[in-house]
Amino acid sequence: MKKSKISASMMCADLVHLKQTIAVFEKEEIEYLHIDVMDGEFVPNFGLGSDYIRGLRELTKIPLDIHMMVASPEYKFKWVGIQSTDMVSIHYESTPQIQRALDWLSEYGCKRFLAINPATPIYVLEEVLDYIDGINLLMVNPGFAGQKIVLSTIKKAERLINFLKEHGKDDLEVEVDGNITFENAKKLRSIGATIFVAGTSSIFKGPLNKYAENILSLRENMK
Repeated sequence: MKKSKISASMMCADLVHLKQTIAVFEKEEIEYLHIDVMDGEFVPNFGLGSDYIRGLRELTKIPLDIHMMVASPEYKFKWVGIQSTDMVSIHYESTPQIQRALDWLSEYGCKRFLAINPATPIYVLEEVLDYIDGINLLMVNPGFAGQKIVLSTIKKAERLINFLKEHGKDDLEVEVDGNITFENAKKLRSIGATIFVAGTSSIFKGPLNKYAENILSLRENMK
């Protein structure tokens, strides 16, 4: 099984203590910073735009995991300043031309992930498996932090892992995003998930001085 990785959900971070938070993440060797880019159209929320991303890059060299929850993402890639070290997820549901969008994303040299919502069936992945490096499996409906997991997504994760094996694509990363508690992380790791988007349900629980302890607990459950 591939090494498990944490992607810290920055929409959950306290902006007042952002620099101190990043320092903890660097010390604890967090693998990615998860950036939810929201346009108020594809999801009913706004968040983490180009200026935020630019400022974050000045604070840290931790690679970014950019989750584009926007309509027609292929026309907005240049807005967010994508770098080759990034992972970038775009939603199957966000454009009628998903293969073209993934093609255009390849020009940036980043890792390309396809995100799918809880109610989107996994068979939609079949025609684009050769265009992606991983799948971002949404465990909640996107747009807001702090939601409870859609219970059917646990079984969906298992079906996804089997689907990838059947298609000879079990080398692809499987990212799970939404209500990744310590308990849910353990279940999903046993199924085969490899990247865990961690927010208020795990690493951001409690005050800043608890973050390192929370990260350690999450890693224990991701073994």
